[in-house]
Amino acid sequence: MSLNRYQRHVIFASTSSLRKGRTGMGKQFARIEPEHRAFIERQKIFFVASAPPKGRINVSPKGLSSFRVLGETDVAYLDCTGSGSETRAHLIASDDKRLTIMFCAFDGAPMILRLYGQGRSLMRGTPEYADLVPKFEKVAGARQIIRLSVDLVQTSCGMGVPLFDYKQERGSLVRYWTAQGVNNLRKYWALKNMKSIDGLPTGFAPDSMAPPR
Repeated sequence: MSLNRYQRHVIFASTSSLRKGRTGMGKQFARIEPEHRAFIERQKIFFVASAPPKGRINVSPKGLSSFRVLGETDVAYLDCTGSGSETRAHLIASDDKRLTIMFCAFDGAPMILRLYGQGRSLMRGTPEYADLVPKFEKVAGARQIIRLSVDLVQTSCGMGVPLFDYKQERGSLVRYWTAQGVNNLRKYWALKNMKSIDGLPTGFAPDSMAPPR
């Protein structure tokens, strides 16, 4: 398909502004810049949003120092076992694997930073999980690593976000799974983590994730 001069100008201007970061209240970037990485690494909490082709949209808060920037377009977080598993179910159900991760400043200068892209769930017990998990602090109850291939970074002002003081991490989740042990963890996966709230399968394999002892 041939393009006229105007169409070529619009495409060039769009890609050029994406590389440089658009000006204005919101800016967009094709990769994680050094200042973005520094901002991400200062945050104590982030939010993960996912959606199936049809069904409920999910947003989950995460902490536990579980997030890692692996490269300019590559990030991941270690996911601890909880009462649901929406993110993995949505990634399995969706052809486009869309996922959004958001950070926002609760102290200092205001800013919101979103990472858009395609996600993958690396289940505990798989070679991909084993290769990547050494990059994280050991967490009792870990069940998967969510890895995001970033195709867009967007920052915005965040002036409507209130100021909060960070106190400390809650240690209750890690203490709980440490006390429960791997056998009870495996039973919990089989009981609570096999389907999303919309009935979508997660594909978790408890006996492979934590082989019986």
